[in-house]
Amino acid sequence: MTTHTISAGLGLKPQHFDAALGCGQAGLWFEVHPENYLMDGGPRLAWLQAIRERHPLALHGVSLSLAGPDAPDADHLRRLAQLVGRMEPVLVSEHLAWSRLDGHYLPDLLPVPRTNETLLRVAANISRTQDVLKRRIALENPSHYLHMEQHAWSEPEFLQELVRRTGCALLVDVNNVHVSASNLGIEAHAYLDQLPAADILEIHLAGHSADASLPGLLVDSHDAPVAPAVWQLYRYLVTRIGPRPTLIERDGNVPAFDELLQERAIAADMLASAAQAQEELPA
Repeated sequence: MTTHTISAGLGLKPQHFDAALGCGQAGLWFEVHPENYLMDGGPRLAWLQAIRERHPLALHGVSLSLAGPDAPDADHLRRLAQLVGRMEPVLVSEHLAWSRLDGHYLPDLLPVPRTNETLLRVAANISRTQDVLKRRIALENPSHYLHMEQHAWSEPEFLQELVRRTGCALLVDVNNVHVSASNLGIEAHAYLDQLPAADILEIHLAGHSADASLPGLLVDSHDAPVAPAVWQLYRYLVTRIGPRPTLIERDGNVPAFDELLQERAIAADMLASAAQAQEELPA
């Protein structure tokens, strides 16, 4: 199974297990956080295996802390490699962020200054992860809420250099691009234009919300439908790079499965249009 057989997918929620298992829509796939399945057996793994037998599956990690000062936890990597071997996911991804310090985990994906020192550290951690997993991973762009004066690289340049040094791929979260562009005053389309099309293996779409206490600040909340501005950016991106496996993320105010399928259908239609446009380009 390859990424070319999948189109638009959904983040998998336990309350949708029966509906997900029985859904036969073409190109549908599901993504989970592997941290919820790093055990040796039991009903949770059996549940995921049942889904995997019916649908392509992707793993989207949130705790490797690739940008942190500590190397990825060896036991965590070992258990992740076991899960990858068991489930044979079509995609494995992580974040350009940190969440671990001195053996303590923090419940967030925290930013780092894009310095040369950070570049070396993140590249080493990505390479170590790929060596253990024996496969390429995709790195997701973060959402930003404040300016950091220490940056020596733009984010697109930093991501490109990580791809060049490690052979990793990119996961482009379009909602994160929109949120960061709004909060920091950058131009979202120009950001997307700088990303290397050939190295983008996956796209994420999600909803955001306005911060209750800081007027004008957007939060990557994953608790609402994809906003019109994010759909517009998504269409712009896939028109430029061609279709890529695209995930609808919903982690709060999770609606019924059928409602998520309706949102997924919007992405699938845009992917089909992008594919047709690519086919019509002159040879």
